[in-house]
Amino acid sequence: MNSIARNISALFSRPGAAAAAPLSSPSWELQQWRGIRVKVRYGSLEQALVVMQRKMQSSGIERLIKREQRHHIKNSEKRVLARKNLERKLRSQDLARKLKSILIKKVRGL
Repeated sequence: MNSIARNISALFSRPGAAAAAPLSSPSWELQQWRGIRVKVRYGSLEQALVVMQRKMQSSGIERLIKREQRHHIKNSEKRVLARKNLERKLRSQDLARKLKSILIKKVRGL
């Protein structure tokens, strides 16, 4: 009876433990700490939302959510986006190459 009570209390004290395999496994510990947690202090929900927004921006979760595809993209649109990304990448590499040569000349005193 004690073991049953202990298992039930463990399930209630650890949210999501019912879906986890063994409770002492490292995967459960990783799942436990994944995500963003914000404390609501003194009943100030607005302040907690501001803190949550700041944490989401700093952790990069906000970018992942915005980047997530919400509708189907046609193949022709994918090709256009891929070409634009390639052009942007090539321009960036070209600019980096030019800046590097300028800095090398400046360091050498030419």
